[in-house]
Amino acid sequence: MRLTLITKPECHLCDAARAVVDSVLAQVGAEAPVDFEEKSILDDAALYDRYWDEIPVLLIDGRVHTVWRVEPDRLLMALRAASG
Repeated sequence: MRLTLITKPECHLCDAARAVVDSVLAQVGAEAPVDFEEKSILDDAALYDRYWDEIPVLLIDGRVHTVWRVEPDRLLMALRAASG
């Protein structure tokens, strides 16, 4: 499973989302193996065009899970459900 956090520099909502993602990934550990990556809209024109007014955006396997605020319980449930 791939988890992608789309952000931009100096974004307080992005910092908060990153902290939630880090915490949830620590909770799931080996029970739900996750490949995590973070991408900046400033490094990718396609991401910028698509998400410039919605960041942070969290994708699970390429599909939008949430925008702006990541809820820890919802993310944890989604990761566990996706892992089977």
